Amino acid sequence: MNPIRKKRLYSILLVFLFSVSGISLILYSLNSNLDYFFTPTELKNVDIPSEKRIKIGGMVLEDSVQRYKSEISFIITDYENSINVVFEGIVPDLFKEGSGVVALGFIKNEIFYAQEVLAKHDENYMPPNLNLENDN
Repeated sequence: MNPIRKKRLYSILLVFLFSVSGISLILYSLNSNLDYFFTPTELKNVDIPSEKRIKIGGMVLEDSVQRYKSEISFIITDYENSINVVFEGIVPDLFKEGSGVVALGFIKNEIFYAQEVLAKHDENYMPPNLNLENDN
């Protein structure tokens, strides 16, 4: 084989190898950081391993919030099914009964242990310090 063709072939194979390994690392990284989102009804129909981190979204059920020191427990519902949630920490300011919430964590024995709780606001939300008047 001609030495120039041999060098070109090795270069192409080297670029191909680096491309495949780079794409493999990117896909592995994306897959390990992927969190699936479920509602309580969808969660009842799916078997999820206890080591898999997931997100659960829904509404905080009225009169379900219970606090004990820094631990808070509440029920997330989609008005068809519900799930008990336990969270250790401080919840966001917008967190309240009857409002939307997304919790990130693990499910074990039909109880969701949240690592993070995100409160959702409605589409009419306006920041409190926003001044819409013109001062001309």
